[in-house]
Amino acid sequence: MVRVAAIYTADTLVSQVQNLFKEYLPSVDLVNIVDDSLIREVIREGKVPPTVVRRLFHYYDAAADTGASVLFNTCSSIGDVAEYAKSFTRIPIVKIDDAMAEEAVEKGRTIGVLATLATTLRPTISLVERTAARKGKSINIVHGLAEGAFDALVAGNTQLHDERIRETAMRIAPSVDLFVLAQGSMARMEETLSALTGKPVLSSLRSGVLSVRKFLKNEGLL
Repeated sequence: MVRVAAIYTADTLVSQVQNLFKEYLPSVDLVNIVDDSLIREVIREGKVPPTVVRRLFHYYDAAADTGASVLFNTCSSIGDVAEYAKSFTRIPIVKIDDAMAEEAVEKGRTIGVLATLATTLRPTISLVERTAARKGKSINIVHGLAEGAFDALVAGNTQLHDERIRETAMRIAPSVDLFVLAQGSMARMEETLSALTGKPVLSSLRSGVLSVRKFLKNEGLL
């Protein structure tokens, strides 16, 4: 059986990723590696500190030891680490947000990046900018940080989480062609925000899992 190892920096996405694997990759064995102290350290430091980088490399190595064919990086805050690690890991890495960035630069010129964590905002902006440069596209980015939304989600207050995201989206909607949601935990807001703002909204969760499926098919593993 083909195995995929998913790396999480929080437990908020595990069940959603599992459900999407059951839907799109039912024959694949999904291994979940979760360390929710990672995102807490990143938030506290305001960046990815060396201690987190070292632990991530240990987890990447452990993922290979499980017999996984590919590693699925589910956290955009550590996306730059995952990108760097591609040259060193024993198995390939698929990042959750790469497909979203590709679609965004194909469909829009002025792209709104929404995030609930400042530590995710900059890596996502950088990813979109790199993707545009690689494709020879000229884009503008308008960003919005939904202050307090992530804390509300962790505390179980999904209503406040969603409200802060809606407010932030409405504030920048007049200036953008489309939105990208910087975190997988925001994915369930995709349809709501599109209806509210009248703009296309892209999220990384489903497209990320579909990227894993595409990779496995291209490698002849499905």
